[in-house]
Amino acid sequence: MGAARGLNALGRGFTPNGRAGKGKGLAERVYRAGELVGVLTTEPLGRVLDYRAPDGGCGDGDFVEVPLGPRRVLGVVWGPGEGTFDPSRIRPVNRLLEARPMRAELRAFLARAAEYTLTPLPAMLRLATRTPGLGEPPSMRRVYRLAGPVPNQLTEARHRVVEALREFRGLPVTLGELVEAAGCGASVVKGLVKLGVVAEEDAPRDTPYPRLHADKGMRLTGDQVEAGDALVADVARGAYAATLLKGVTGSGKTEVYLEAVAECLRAGRQALVLLPEIALTAEFLTRVEARFGAKPAEWHSGVTMTERRRLWKMAAEGEAGLVVGARSALFLPFRDLGLVVVDEEHDTSYKQEDGVLYNARDMAVLRAAIVGCPVVLASATPSLETWANVEAGKYRRLDLGSRFGAAELPEMRAIDMRSERLPGDRWISETLAAKVDAVVARGEQALLFLNRRGFAPVTLCRACGHQVGCDQCDARMVEHRFQKRLVCHQCGATKPVPLACPSCGVEGRMAAVGPGVERLAEEVAARFPEARVAVLSSDLFGSARALKEKIAEIAGGGADIIIGTQIVAKGHNFPLLTLVGVIDADLGLQGSDLRAAERTFQLMRQVAGRAGRTAERKGEAWLQTHQPEHPVIRAILGGDEEAFWAAEAAERRASGVPPYGRMAGIILSSTDVAEVFDFGSELARRCDPLRRIGAEVWGPAPAPIARVRGRHRVRLLVKAEKGAPLQAALAEWLAGVKLPRDLRLAVDIDPQSFL
Repeated sequence: MGAARGLNALGRGFTPNGRAGKGKGLAERVYRAGELVGVLTTEPLGRVLDYRAPDGGCGDGDFVEVPLGPRRVLGVVWGPGEGTFDPSRIRPVNRLLEARPMRAELRAFLARAAEYTLTPLPAMLRLATRTPGLGEPPSMRRVYRLAGPVPNQLTEARHRVVEALREFRGLPVTLGELVEAAGCGASVVKGLVKLGVVAEEDAPRDTPYPRLHADKGMRLTGDQVEAGDALVADVARGAYAATLLKGVTGSGKTEVYLEAVAECLRAGRQALVLLPEIALTAEFLTRVEARFGAKPAEWHSGVTMTERRRLWKMAAEGEAGLVVGARSALFLPFRDLGLVVVDEEHDTSYKQEDGVLYNARDMAVLRAAIVGCPVVLASATPSLETWANVEAGKYRRLDLGSRFGAAELPEMRAIDMRSERLPGDRWISETLAAKVDAVVARGEQALLFLNRRGFAPVTLCRACGHQVGCDQCDARMVEHRFQKRLVCHQCGATKPVPLACPSCGVEGRMAAVGPGVERLAEEVAARFPEARVAVLSSDLFGSARALKEKIAEIAGGGADIIIGTQIVAKGHNFPLLTLVGVIDADLGLQGSDLRAAERTFQLMRQVAGRAGRTAERKGEAWLQTHQPEHPVIRAILGGDEEAFWAAEAAERRASGVPPYGRMAGIILSSTDVAEVFDFGSELARRCDPLRRIGAEVWGPAPAPIARVRGRHRVRLLVKAEKGAPLQAALAEWLAGVKLPRDLRLAVDIDPQSFL
């Protein structure tokens, strides 16, 4: 195999230099045949390997195929070889791959991200190369599309094929992808081809995306104009600038930052818009198509492998002007990135909690700084980290203080549940029920919000008190009555709802305890029998497409009462929705999470913001709470957001916790509980590098969910001052650690979850 060397100083000293994305000021080296080159592979080696350049030579950033033992693997030329290995044993690069070289700014971004998150660089490279057939030459493929008129009489299977093709919105789709999407056999598709309903044709494997027309704009008003002009000027300057675009729900933040996207497209550059939830993309894509005359490129887990390959290639060629995607879209190889937007920047979905642990909001700022382009963080309820960066002068802030047009913000009030007399099996107060009745009678919509999936969070034996738990995790199983199963929300394991207690064997005494959205739906059906009810919860839909369809149906008036988890708080626009009822506003205040108050405030304000988003219908939001005097509940109702952020910031600053201090989580896991605790204790004792920077090490302690998938989990928490060199100290601390065979260690810089 190639000779190995360590990963030192990769990306360090890289400084944004104007239009760095175009390569300005970045020297790309070229290597003649036989010269030593350093190749980074996606294999978990943690180091660069020396190889000899192939016939014809190669250059920095080239994608190559190299021998590694008996295999051939993907790699990227990362720089010159070190030459510290026996020259006679250094093997040549097999071949150059037919892909655009990885640009210097993307290599620097991967290196800096790896350095910040303490992630092995090969793992970061995997994030940037997760596409099938990356190095394959251009070729043709057989694709399918709707062609002729659709007969009225179709079998159910053929109808599913037609609907699947409509969902692909004219994008090329292979037979395998179509069969999977429609849930049918290939013969069904072939039958529709014979009927002339579906066309079968050969097409280039990867084609450019339609050009977006930036000349047609939406008329902005009031403070939208000033904010839009400021963002457009940033894009025109072509330099790094970070901006918080803060606007109340329904204030037109999307229209404002789309003006910046339009300026980016006019300049011939590329824009990236990150969204926290796949379900948001359908409505957003419709708005983009109305604004620019064509749909943008999409990148998320719901996109086919064929489309992922096309987008990866076209982003590198500069033939995808606007990309809308989930957090992993940050790692696409843009040829000339001119703008990054992080919509709903406060959303916790931007934190990757497994594999490579990173926060896409922070990485978006990093990539924009390295490229040298503006980054816009948009939210009605920004994270405290972003608010603190504005206060510190690192980010600019643009405010949209009122809703678009004549629409007004909803009134927010509390229902004191201590004075409501509810039976033990009901959760909707009479006060809230009366409000729902009135709304439905007017032909409007009501939303009942409960951030708890399933039917009931606990299944209890009333004979012995046993609570049914997961066999592989230290977590109680949640009843999902629609599925007639108990489900573990940690590992996904399921089992039937038992008729007899698994502990004492007594039959007929098992009881569901507490409400989830499915149980709430039963109460709503009994309390409002004439109303059309829709339940929005991510676990109730088999695909992102099905969820999008349901959201579109609701927006079109297809339900009177909507019951939903936090998925309904993420930017949806339901024109008929005028009432929001929060079933348990106290739920998020429980526990010791340092961000509990912040997240509760954000979630309640976001959910309430779904109501009254049109000028014709004024909205209202009612919060059922047992703690109406709680400071967070009072802040939510009072609407003084700045006072809340200032108070929350003062508490965090006094405690020295983020964003006014640094934290890192160390998560250990093993099938042997004694081994993982012993290892954690030894690790805590040998923390001299951390002590030298004044850091504190807490633990080891069992994780709140101490066993997941049969592995026992232990956490250590490192706390340091804001300016402390935490990553360097952590790297030194862990450098000499040799893990037992079955033990895993993960480092979580700036942890968002402490489970």
